Amino acid sequence: MDSPLTDYVLFDLETTGLSTETDQVVEISALKVSGGEVEEEFSTLVNPGMHIPYQASSINGITDDMVKDAPDMEHALKDFISFIGSSVLVGHNIRRFDLGFIQRDAVRYYGKQITNDYVDTLALSRKYLPDLYSHALGSLADHYGVSYEGAHRALADCHINKQVYDCLKHEIENPCDAVKQMRTCPLCGNIMKKRNGKFGEFWGCAGFPDCRFTQDC
Repeated sequence: MDSPLTDYVLFDLETTGLSTETDQVVEISALKVSGGEVEEEFSTLVNPGMHIPYQASSINGITDDMVKDAPDMEHALKDFISFIGSSVLVGHNIRRFDLGFIQRDAVRYYGKQITNDYVDTLALSRKYLPDLYSHALGSLADHYGVSYEGAHRALADCHINKQVYDCLKHEIENPCDAVKQMRTCPLCGNIMKKRNGKFGEFWGCAGFPDCRFTQDC
């Protein structure tokens, strides 16, 4: 996570909701980046096989009519996996959200998970911009002066995220003093926070409960 990448695939999903138990993917988009520049785009709507709730459509603008002739997830995911190959994946909040849907459906349709390494720009921003009031993609775009036009459609979010990641690379290469003094989790690269337990203070990963690494104070 702390090595700025120049070659990677940045991706984003739109879904019918937030739950990997009950919701489905309605759009997958990705950018193949080589030498820091966008080399190729991938984008497809996905027929989720269910009604898209109004709440989801009101955010991403994707309706049932738009996806009725789109490929189902089994076929869309096959094309996405072919597009990413073995590239490192980059995305915002992909650890807790997007990868959950991708891995669930990879197991469902192909009997195995994808094994690509990944970088989550949400974790990066929390580590390198600790004083920022919010680490949402929109907040980061505002912080860096990146246009947020077209947000909440997957391909637009990919282009926004790519610009934000380019800015975050500068933070990685030129960390402030507060960041230099931070502890980071050796398992996931997230920041460590001092916590209190029944046996006293300890250092715990900020990625809890996804990462449960701890260290004694």
